[in-house]
Amino acid sequence: MVCPHTLTLDLININNINNINNIRGLIAPFNLHKILKMKKLITILLVVLGTTFIYGQDSLTIQKPKLSLEGSADIYYRRNLNTSTINAAPATSFANLNGFSLGMFNLIGSYESGKTGFVGDLVFGPRGKDAVFTSSGSSNIINQLYVYWNVNDKVTLTMGNFNTFLGYEVISPTGNFNYSTSYMFSYGPFSHSGLKADFNISENFTGMLAVLNSTDATEYNPTNLNTLGAQIGYKDTYLNVLYGKQDTTSKATFQIDLTAGYDLSEKFYLGVNTTYNETDGSGFYGAALYPQYKFGKLTAGLRAEYFDTTGDVVQGFKEDANVINVTTTLNYLIDNLNLKLEYRFDNVNEVSEELLGQKDNLSSIVLAAVYSFN
Repeated sequence: MVCPHTLTLDLININNINNINNIRGLIAPFNLHKILKMKKLITILLVVLGTTFIYGQDSLTIQKPKLSLEGSADIYYRRNLNTSTINAAPATSFANLNGFSLGMFNLIGSYESGKTGFVGDLVFGPRGKDAVFTSSGSSNIINQLYVYWNVNDKVTLTMGNFNTFLGYEVISPTGNFNYSTSYMFSYGPFSHSGLKADFNISENFTGMLAVLNSTDATEYNPTNLNTLGAQIGYKDTYLNVLYGKQDTTSKATFQIDLTAGYDLSEKFYLGVNTTYNETDGSGFYGAALYPQYKFGKLTAGLRAEYFDTTGDVVQGFKEDANVINVTTTLNYLIDNLNLKLEYRFDNVNEVSEELLGQKDNLSSIVLAAVYSFN
């Protein structure tokens, strides 16, 4: 055996050639075995460290806060075909101005960090102004503003101002196939402010419960009354319910609404919407079908809607007024730009013949350009 201290002292004395040769002879077999073991150990350490680094990077990527910005811009041209009356237009929201007209500029910012995040949705232009008609001052550009907490994989809590969960159509033109909107959408709620809980019940079932301000009271609660909301969903079919007093003088409003969308084939899609709204025995009800067929970048679609009122609570409608709306739309996609050519026919009964700005019926065309970005 070699004493370690002696070996160290001899190694220090490097001027002694005989000592060096003796040391080489002693440690040669010892080093070979050690070097092989060290190589294996270093290789294992590098693999472990590399794997740890990769998984660490993945973990950092997943948990890194995410800031995103998206939105849209839309303009359109509208003209009546069977009347020279400039102000004649369908009694629905948004796309009812004459000639070349502005839609809106929509800017949506969202930020997510871990299980929490927020969404800020700003709108500018005539369509945006009509969408937030109850807001005033600087709030009249806020379409949505809410924060959320993904409590776990099954439950998400959201508080703030968000667009309604009722109906088939939405405020943003990027979410609708037809550019003009339906009567059921126009006379239903646009937005709510409150607290809601969304539930992933199973792979196919979802649910939602909400406590809300009065409908479209988005900045604050002017009545101190609350409205309850609920939704149950199965795949692409949703049953929505809204119940509560909207002001201090009327009884509670009840609305039940069914929306669904089915891909019947790779090219053929069918959307469905039906709704019923009642307050003190007055209100409205209706139904609509939305078939669409794809021809590559060109999609042809139809909205066939029947809308009826009971009582005099719907602005512009008299008691027992009804209207039939048939809208055909061709949508051509060019990158992020959707070009829409639309023909719309509205027919009303005698009770509401002045609703369209003229008697009986109104034919009109719309050419719209909708650009989206993200």
